[in-house]
Amino acid sequence: MQMFSSNRKGEPVAAPPLPPTAQNGVTPLPTSGAVLSSGVSIKGSVKFRTEMIIDGNVEGTIDSVGRLTIGCNGHIRGEIRTGSVVVHGTVEGNVTAGARCELRSGCTLRGDIEAPQLVVNEESTFIGSARVATQDQLFAARAE
Repeated sequence: MQMFSSNRKGEPVAAPPLPPTAQNGVTPLPTSGAVLSSGVSIKGSVKFRTEMIIDGNVEGTIDSVGRLTIGCNGHIRGEIRTGSVVVHGTVEGNVTAGARCELRSGCTLRGDIEAPQLVVNEESTFIGSARVATQDQLFAARAE
């Protein structure tokens, strides 16, 4: 007598809950990665692989191929080089994104941006210059 049949149809499986979205200035938590909470300060370089949310203060460089989210309370003073970045808080320094840079409403960025895709929402403050080009063009210009 067989307990489990291979031709038996299983019961429907509920989809896993979706991660929270950014609403009312609340920064969503990453599904995988790290969080630097509000009230935490770091001096030096920050490196990560996949995803990170910074809602505290960083003075130094941030270097990654992953996705960086700077929360509403986040304040970065230094250079950012990452795969993609979403800014809700304040950045004082240059940003180089391999894929995309997004400035959300209420953020402030003082520095230059280099990215293949740039999204600037209303009510964001951007003081600097922007270079929007393909990833190959951005890295070729640096090599010259």
